[in-house]
Amino acid sequence: MQKVVVLGAGMVGSAMAMDLSGAFHVTAVDMDMKRLDALAAGHPGIQIMRADLSHARTVSRISADFDLVIGAVPGFMGLETLRAVIESGTNVVDISFFPEDPLQLDALARRREVIAVVDCGVAPGMSNLILGHHCRRMKVDSFRCLVGGLPVRRTEPYQYKAPFSPIDVLEEYTRPARLVVDGRTVERPALSEPEPVEFAEVGTLVAFNTDGLRTLISTMDVPNMVEKTMRYPGHIEHMRLLRDTGFFSKEPVQVGEVSIRPLDLTARILFPIWTFGEGEEDITVMTVEVRGEEEGTPRSYRYSLFDRYDPETGTSSMARTTGYTCTAVARLVLGGSFGRHGVTPPERLCEEEGIFEAVLEDLKAHHIEYRLETDPA
Repeated sequence: MQKVVVLGAGMVGSAMAMDLSGAFHVTAVDMDMKRLDALAAGHPGIQIMRADLSHARTVSRISADFDLVIGAVPGFMGLETLRAVIESGTNVVDISFFPEDPLQLDALARRREVIAVVDCGVAPGMSNLILGHHCRRMKVDSFRCLVGGLPVRRTEPYQYKAPFSPIDVLEEYTRPARLVVDGRTVERPALSEPEPVEFAEVGTLVAFNTDGLRTLISTMDVPNMVEKTMRYPGHIEHMRLLRDTGFFSKEPVQVGEVSIRPLDLTARILFPIWTFGEGEEDITVMTVEVRGEEEGTPRSYRYSLFDRYDPETGTSSMARTTGYTCTAVARLVLGGSFGRHGVTPPERLCEEEGIFEAVLEDLKAHHIEYRLETDPA
């Protein structure tokens, strides 16, 4: 039986470890023994290992003993963790969503003959797969993705809970958003250009610019592309106030004898407020619109996702939609259906026939379904 190691046993990492256990020998690695013990108690087939994944040598040493690595560390650790895995010569599928360009590790991965699939979540991830799939079949003129992971219970003042590292969420609210407009890459401030969006299941949400296009900017020749994050109305104003006041700054400030980054303090304060409680329900909402010309005819495709917390398994919706996209691709790599060496973002997975359909089928088996509507553009 093949061996898989999951680096990071947070909400999403644990869900992926559980999903892959049984079919593979799975080991979960984290610094937090409470997380590891809880995972092992509920799933005794999963092996656990306590280790500090901030050390590259530790990551390389652990990775070398496995057939596949699943990367699920916080974004600020992501690039160096991925580099260490590639250096070990082990194939990897990663969801850490670090701010740096993952393609800078492509030459290293090719040299080490490593398969490295990055950004393999819901968005980025499934959204990239959708665009890559249609770019093979049509001339795409525009791509638009709106996505949000939200608590069902709305609690003032933030009306938000973080399904992953809060500091990664705050990064979305500070890093300039890159869009493609009429063939040019342009920058907009994060949290800018808010627009109300109606959904039958939840009512009105507010979409705003975040830096979610990532590799699509360089890999896809599409003249108009945008990704926006969605939250409940009111959340964006609180985040703007904190950001503009300096609470998200990475520049240290002196407080008495202590030097501290405001971002670290803010994340520490928000973490308990934004942490999901045991059994607390969440939802994931996403729409992806692809427009262009197919066989000489204007066409538009719209994919819609509305997913809920799974009470039977106690798995959050964001862990399901993000993690199960990753594990679907992991199964394809482990099964030999995808074997290209180098760093591969999800949109390039679709250059292989059948990958997109296989991922959709795997997600459907987990009761995650993307509804498709198509019309003349």
